[in-house]
Amino acid sequence: MTDVIVARALHVLAIVIWIGGVSMATTVVLPAVRRGDLGEDRMRAFQAIEHRFVWQARTAVITVGLTGLYMTWRLDLWERFRSAGFWWMHAMVCLWLLFAFVLFIGEPFILHRHFRGWAIERPQAAFAWLHRAHWVLLVLSVVTILGAVAGSQGWSIF
Repeated sequence: MTDVIVARALHVLAIVIWIGGVSMATTVVLPAVRRGDLGEDRMRAFQAIEHRFVWQARTAVITVGLTGLYMTWRLDLWERFRSAGFWWMHAMVCLWLLFAFVLFIGEPFILHRHFRGWAIERPQAAFAWLHRAHWVLLVLSVVTILGAVAGSQGWSIF
């Protein structure tokens, strides 16, 4: 079972890096960028930070996906996906899918094409939208984490 212990430790570490980054971006970085605290060129400030974190986030999301799948397979937890009592298992997978889409498809192929022009033409609206989107992702993440920790300890709402 040492392999499961290592997988779980890597899983939790990657979640801390990933969702901690979402929290930092949502509550610290984006408000500072929106206010112009990091300079007048908001897009440049945002990109300077985003380019430094995006690969950490992508690596963390890959690690979470691989370790989560490994633990599900190794511990034969597939049956949990048939029970509403394990809603948090579904939430973890859905959250992972959402972030995988955003980080690997949405951000590089959709957002980069459209956001730059929008941020130049209407910076207040663009960064307000981006900030709200991060708040939605953070709230979904917090609910999932709370549900997963409580659920894995036996608490159930069903």
